[in-house]
Amino acid sequence: MSNVDALRNQNLHLKEMYKRHRFKKKLFVIVLIPAVISLIGSAIAFGSADISFVDVYLTIFRKLIPGLNSLSMESPGHTHIIIWKLRLPRILMGLLAGIALGSTGAVMQVVLRNPLADPYMLGIASAAGFGASLAIVLGVGVFAGSYLIIGNAFLFSLISSALILALSGRKGASPESMILTGLALLFFFQAMTTMVQYFGDSEAVKAAVFWTVGDLGKSDWNKLGMTLPLVVIGEAILIWKSGELNIMNTGDASAKSLGINVQGTRILMMVVCSIMVAGVVSFTGTIGFIGLVAPHLVRMIIGADNRILVPASGLVGAVLLVLADTIARTIISPVILPVGAVTAFLGVPLFIYLIIKKKGGFA
Repeated sequence: MSNVDALRNQNLHLKEMYKRHRFKKKLFVIVLIPAVISLIGSAIAFGSADISFVDVYLTIFRKLIPGLNSLSMESPGHTHIIIWKLRLPRILMGLLAGIALGSTGAVMQVVLRNPLADPYMLGIASAAGFGASLAIVLGVGVFAGSYLIIGNAFLFSLISSALILALSGRKGASPESMILTGLALLFFFQAMTTMVQYFGDSEAVKAAVFWTVGDLGKSDWNKLGMTLPLVVIGEAILIWKSGELNIMNTGDASAKSLGINVQGTRILMMVVCSIMVAGVVSFTGTIGFIGLVAPHLVRMIIGADNRILVPASGLVGAVLLVLADTIARTIISPVILPVGAVTAFLGVPLFIYLIIKKKGGFA
């Protein structure tokens, strides 16, 4: 066999391997979508009052398709209330929060070139906790009524993000400057939160601490309506720019030589991630480990192609968060545990397992 034939066969083999790898990545995302849908049905069915899968889907379809109301098969009234008023908004909020945290975690690990980066590393959650504590303990806020806590948390999350971008921008918005600024703000807002809680009464401090643990129980359709466009638009931007993240993985100098505005892309991605996380944290409180574990789990399965990694990390984050919330609602029912504590219990051993099993360095 000539050298030309050997080279041709080698190229064909490499192309075949590449096609199989691309198919594997696409199959992973394709399988994740029905898995998420099935998990939503299971999560709705399980709880202090168990509901059959038939009643779950019948209730949802009857609500979405008015023509089905005439069917003789009707779920009981209490089943409709449990599903439509209590469990479905909670689970859909978990779905949106998981997508936001998983995707932003994947992006931040690339943008900051740090495998330990996650959506809370830059002090966004601690700033939100400070804003919520101000509202709960002192009643101070820029909004009134039922949105006092949410508005405060969102506002201070944005203030934290703006400070990071402003201070790190003086150093060219490098990953190192962003991380150091974020850590400084994290400890600053934690200290401020401690001071506020120190002078509060016990019930208010208890409520503030519980808020920071993370909870999906206060979700409703109005809050979902505000969170949905934030997550959808943010996710679309992250996926749109994910191809540039692949180029940035080769290093800033290489990316600049290929025409990528590295600083502009990094700032844009951090702004989008910050707004998505701020929006989610304002409604759910701090839910840790989702944005840290989900990207690593996906990266081990399909590799580091951000065009697939970013949306897949969002779907895996949704699976992990909805699963954690289901455990929180059922493990010692009727007592409902804070979902943030459950994600920590699940996330720590899973993350240690990923570290042990991971081969090679971070890509």
